[in-house]
Amino acid sequence: MYGTLNKVMLIGHLGNDVKMHYFEGGNSIGRFSLATNEVYINKQTNEKITSTEWHNLVVRNKAAEICEKYLSKGDKIYIEGRIKSRQWQAEDGSVKYTTEIQVTEFTFLTVKKDTEANKQMQASELKNTNFDAMNPPIENDLPF
Repeated sequence: MYGTLNKVMLIGHLGNDVKMHYFEGGNSIGRFSLATNEVYINKQTNEKITSTEWHNLVVRNKAAEICEKYLSKGDKIYIEGRIKSRQWQAEDGSVKYTTEIQVTEFTFLTVKKDTEANKQMQASELKNTNFDAMNPPIENDLPF
């Protein structure tokens, strides 16, 4: 098989508010952490155990602005994206590494911020939002 796949689907809660960065030319990037939980019962102690995994998410441009406007810490969101690793040199000269999820689609599941504005916002802006600039959506010409 010659093809490969890099796809991530997560449902979780924001660990912090979206932090925005703006660049020359009008582009922007938003970053936030997402917590996913696994709950299981320890068979030996019958104790309920919750394990939390943290994910670093990155959204770009219009998607970042929408996330900043409507999401806040604790909100639940469904995202799709791809894993991207990068490295950089810190001020002290050490090399730093990180792994991030580049978000391409998202759906807000619970939103606390601006509840009145959310009621007026069109559902198409909040749900099944595809902002993958590198791969524009393919028109579906099927008759059904």
